[in-house]
Amino acid sequence: MHIDWWTLGLQTINALVLVWLLARYLFRPVAKIIAARQQAATDLIADATGARAAAIADRQRAADEVVSIARQRNDMLVTTTAEAEKLKASIESAAHVDANRLRSAAQVDIENAQLAAADGDADGASRLAIDIAAKLLDRLPQQVRVAGFIDGLASELAKLPDESRTELGRDGAMVRLIVPRALQTDELAACHAALIRVLGHDAQLLVSIDATVLAGLELETPHAIVRNSFRADLAYLQTELLTHDEDHA
Repeated sequence: MHIDWWTLGLQTINALVLVWLLARYLFRPVAKIIAARQQAATDLIADATGARAAAIADRQRAADEVVSIARQRNDMLVTTTAEAEKLKASIESAAHVDANRLRSAAQVDIENAQLAAADGDADGASRLAIDIAAKLLDRLPQQVRVAGFIDGLASELAKLPDESRTELGRDGAMVRLIVPRALQTDELAACHAALIRVLGHDAQLLVSIDATVLAGLELETPHAIVRNSFRADLAYLQTELLTHDEDHA
């Protein structure tokens, strides 16, 4: 077998040139394209991972914000409730003080008018004293006209004999509560609670509005009447003054 070394050499050179051409113009560009696509895919995955981490962080921040807002709302509710209770206690305390102060002022004016009656028209002076006391009522705030008299009504009710208190409101009997104006829900609840506290049992209240009560509360049942009101005070004072004037006539 004869080998043509020139032909073999040429074919070898052709093969080397072909490999060089393929490596330069096919393999390397393809490898670069594949590497670029792999890098793009890696960057895309990294971006997606970053976006997912950012979304998780935002969701956690939102959850923390919701918890913080709920905590702040609860704190505000607690603070508001405490302030409301404090304001209620302050108003009730002021109601008692104002009621007592106005009663004392009315008594002083009536006594002065009574002294003036010694040298003049006794009946006219007595009625003037009553008018003065009634005008003092105009200085009393609306909320004080009820709240300032609840405890006093309870005290007057407690003075009734045990048998009378036991019978009040028994067997579904209504207890008539006379008021100078429409009651607020908390005022009615306070009256009801005071009644239960003194009687030792529940009783149904029938609220009646009578502006002539002026300020205060009155209880009426078929067997007992309990009053703690300006109307009752003025009626008593008028009777006392007129009786005093007749005795000195």
